[in-house]
Amino acid sequence: MSYQDQVIFITGASSGIGRQLALLLAQEKARLILAARHADTLEAVRQECLSYTPFCEILTMDITRPEQVDAGAQKAWQLYGRIDVLINNAGVTQRSKLIDTQVSAIRQLMEVNFFGPVMLTKALLPYFQQQQHGQIVVISSMAGLMGYPWRSGYNAAKHALQGYFETLQTEQPIPQLHTTIVSPGRIQTPITYAAITADGTPFGKMDPGQEHGIPVEKCARRIITGMRKRKKQVLVAREERILLWFKRFFPPLFYFISRKGN
Repeated sequence: MSYQDQVIFITGASSGIGRQLALLLAQEKARLILAARHADTLEAVRQECLSYTPFCEILTMDITRPEQVDAGAQKAWQLYGRIDVLINNAGVTQRSKLIDTQVSAIRQLMEVNFFGPVMLTKALLPYFQQQQHGQIVVISSMAGLMGYPWRSGYNAAKHALQGYFETLQTEQPIPQLHTTIVSPGRIQTPITYAAITADGTPFGKMDPGQEHGIPVEKCARRIITGMRKRKKQVLVAREERILLWFKRFFPPLFYFISRKGN
């Protein structure tokens, strides 16, 4: 399955996994719509993509603001007259202990990681119903499958994301609407620089685990392979995959290892 000439809408496209997905899909001659909050960084990615495809548009939008989400969904549809694939990638992680983390910081994590993708998906579902087909890809996390220290609000948001989009998979309101939930572990991206701390301020540095994670290009290629196969779940992880296995079959060992990361 090729994504040539497919209209693909990617949020959080200015860096990390979103940027790498955009570049790889541009190489397949997809028609791209790239969204993020900052126009300058988006434009830089757009210029990279234009080396491969003549079709690449950008939208500056904040997925935590309902009015921007609704307007962005309408504008995205109007750009090409259809949307074949929505990739809900925008997100923010966390680095702070549960006992110290303010409720306001947890709300911020929920707004970006859960309500943002939900609002955008809801805004686009009528368009998918109109065309009677589509594909939704949700970049969740291994944190959506198990709890882990220093990520309480992030874990909660990703667990909620998993539940919501699994329900979309089971209901499948449009027969030819296919939903893929991607659960990456540690990936080499700068995501921890903007990670939320206990009071909501940025973490401001690279997490060593993230720095030695799976290369982002390898992650993006595995995501696209899962998209082609229309898989319902895609795991992109190393040690986290083993930890998940322990959680399911040897819970005491899971809790012992997890607490060592506290």
